[in-house]
Amino acid sequence: MFKFIIVAFMLLFNLHADNKAALEAFKKSDYKKAFEIYEKNAKNGDTTAQSALSYLYANGLGTSKDIEKSIYWLEKSAISGNANAQYDLGMFYLRGNNVEQDSKKAFEFLSKSSEQNNANAQYDLALMYYKGDGVDLNVTKSVQLLESAAISGHKIAQQNVGRVYMQLLKFDEASKWFEKNAAEGDTTVYHFLAEIYCELEDFAKAKAWAQKAIDEGNKEAVELYKKYELQKY
Repeated sequence: MFKFIIVAFMLLFNLHADNKAALEAFKKSDYKKAFEIYEKNAKNGDTTAQSALSYLYANGLGTSKDIEKSIYWLEKSAISGNANAQYDLGMFYLRGNNVEQDSKKAFEFLSKSSEQNNANAQYDLALMYYKGDGVDLNVTKSVQLLESAAISGHKIAQQNVGRVYMQLLKFDEASKWFEKNAAEGDTTVYHFLAEIYCELEDFAKAKAWAQKAIDEGNKEAVELYKKYELQKY
């Protein structure tokens, strides 16, 4: 038994080493060599190689272009648990790329990828929940996924999570993200922050953010400033 485990481990190590060699060949545009290595590893069950092989078939790199074989290897990788393949396949089904459009299958594969903390999958799954596409509309679930993606560094999620929290009237969570956006140079959130702090009756902060928004030419901020008489604070 112990000997078998060592042999299996060495085989796995060699597969990973071969994938590295395939990647280096790919970077050097030696697609034929990359294809040969990835194909060998894919047939031995390496999910990373299966996903890479799918890409090569899809683009006709190192082999003839073959969409059917591309989808075959992508599905094989996704079903075996590769998070990136699950995301790619989910987006194919969502958009109808090379497969028949199917929101339910898209939701299935994006969910599996999301559970493995794939930030891209979390973001696109959040949009599905937000729109009720392939799943019951659930804005609360949407914002939870957006926040997970944002925490992982997904830029578009970071830009939008505050807006969805604001829609849900969760002002503390919204302000946290808006202030992060503002610190990174997003001037469009100044007015939102002014609105939030007016709602929270923290008028000194509201005044500061409203003034920043006014300086950027935001007319709504001017009206907000007048409505709450922020000059008093």
